[in-house]
Order: sequence, then structure tokens, then C-alpha cells
Amino acid sequence: MIDANYIVGISDGEGCFYIVLTERDKTKHPRAHVHAKTHFYIKLREDDLSVLQGIQHFLGYGFIYFQKEKRKNHQPCYRFEVNSNADKLKLIDFFTKHPLQSPKKQRDFELFSRVSKMILRREHFTQKGLETIRQLKACMHQ
Repeated sequence: MIDANYIVGISDGEGCFYIVLTERDKTKHPRAHVHAKTHFYIKLREDDLSVLQGIQHFLGYGFIYFQKEKRKNHQPCYRFEVNSNADKLKLIDFFTKHPLQSPKKQRDFELFSRVSKMILRREHFTQKGLETIRQLKACMHQ
């Protein structure tokens, strides 16, 4: 049965919080800036799709898509992702109420949460905010 504790456990083992910074092309965008986004996903083998569907159903948000693997020794899989700002706020609330057990994953979640809130406040459009996000991103996945 999928419940909050199950989602915490599977997120500790198979989940990933990450930050993406993309430089916008100055030739195409006169007011070029760095595009900042945060993401969360859980990736499982193709035959575990029902687990991701249960997680999505329990949380009531996120989406699932098929990821075809071309790398050797990798199998096709499905990913449950949370990308929208509204859903990220719900995810932050969920993991605040139900903390991750792995200290490293909890730290990554805290950085993800902080950067997500900075992006919502549009702080990534300032030099100071962007530098802070870069520094926080550098601390993830260590």
C-alpha cells in the first residue's frame, strides 16, 4: 500500500532533487538571462510502473513518462516527475511534514526547497540571487 512513509522511503532510495541553470542565447533573446528550474523525480524499471502510478495517485500531482534507455546495462524505465511551480510547493510541504531519512537526500531536498522558493520570488533574475543559486546547486549530490 502506498502511503507517506512508502513515498519517503522510495524517495530516499530512488528519488532525485536537482537544479538546472541554462544560459539563454543572447542573439535570440535581447534581455538574455539564466533560466533556472528545479525538478524532482523517481525513476523505476518499466515493470514497476504501478508503483509510480500509486505515488502519483496518493500525492494527486506530478506526471509519469516512459524513458527509453539506450545505454548498455540499462533497462527502459518510467519516471514520476514534479516540475510545475504549484506542484513543487505541494511537494515541499509533503517532505516538510514527512522528512526524508537519508541525511544526504534531506540536505538535497532542503537546497531544492530553498532554490524553488527563490525562483518563485524571481530572485534568479538578479545577479546576487543567481550567484546564491549557483552556490546552492554546487552543494547538491555530495
